[in-house]
Amino acid sequence: MRVTWDQVFAWRLARQHISEPGDSVTGIVGRLCGVQAQVGSSAETAVALRSATPESGALARELASGALVKTWSMRGTLHALTPESAAAFLPLVAAARTWEKPVWQRNFGATPQEVAALGEAVSALLADKALTREELVDALLADAAFHRMGEQLRSGWGALLKPLAWQGVLCHGPAQGNRVTFTSPARLVPTWRALPDPEEAAPAAITAYLNAHGPASPEAFDAWLTRGALRKTVVRGWFADLGEDLVELDVEGRRAYLTAEHADDLAATEPTPSVHLLGPFDQYILGPGTGDEAILPKPHRAAVSKTAGWIAPIVVVDGRITGTWESTDTEIVVTPFADTTIPADALAKAASHVATSIGHEDLPIRLSRQDTSK
Repeated sequence: MRVTWDQVFAWRLARQHISEPGDSVTGIVGRLCGVQAQVGSSAETAVALRSATPESGALARELASGALVKTWSMRGTLHALTPESAAAFLPLVAAARTWEKPVWQRNFGATPQEVAALGEAVSALLADKALTREELVDALLADAAFHRMGEQLRSGWGALLKPLAWQGVLCHGPAQGNRVTFTSPARLVPTWRALPDPEEAAPAAITAYLNAHGPASPEAFDAWLTRGALRKTVVRGWFADLGEDLVELDVEGRRAYLTAEHADDLAATEPTPSVHLLGPFDQYILGPGTGDEAILPKPHRAAVSKTAGWIAPIVVVDGRITGTWESTDTEIVVTPFADTTIPADALAKAASHVATSIGHEDLPIRLSRQDTSK
């Protein structure tokens, strides 16, 4: 089956509730395979822009209720996930066993045996309560076995805690003001179940990813999931095991997979002109990755993927990224790429949607100096 990138982008925009808004926060988060939540306001924006009736703090309320869980997951970053998504993706991230690799042990100073012991201790401490980072670290350092881990345990990057999150030992609990708390996901989420083995989880994980971000290759899936940390033969084996549930497509010369369930729908998709403004760290670009030149031309990658891991808000024209934007209390500033044109009327409509979604009256648009990054 041959399809065009225009069809793929139009299909993704609909599947990701960008051109076809969703009715529930959990439904949107589930469809996207999670929402990156390193920055809470960015996660709220991602959901609001996709909601038929956006509400301030809607994502936070679902996290507080236990309908969603916030934890370190894909690529070692914080995400808001449905329990079903957590059960699908966390076992696969854990399967990379990054904490057993020599470079990880050199960087973070813990052996696999020490990580296992840490997991047992944290599991006992969080079984029936939530603790701030300081309370958790103090409780752990009461045991001399963990003394040499003190500096890393106190680090806001959470390197020693991420392997525990991937194994379902801990997740983020309700915040105490500006302080993060941790607890057991089994305590926080009423529907939480023990995480399955990777082979059991892989079909659900691959299917969910392809149903939102496909068509894609096994390598693209692993780059999104673990930054390529899994063995290629393992990931390809997971795809092969899905058999006739997957269809191989030709997207303008690129071989990629989609679920058979959605192949005909994609082939029948008729692209229509569109302009959308999406927020920082949006799944629309994180799904394929900023290195995918079909959606983001290489000369402009640095304008979107910035230093210190920041992913800028993006302007999306007909499914392709054509600029960046930012908002203030008084205006929306749009910076188109030097070789692109953004239709003015459609941009105004997209900006109005952003303003409404983030709780502002209509904000005027100001076009900034065009980006000339190379």
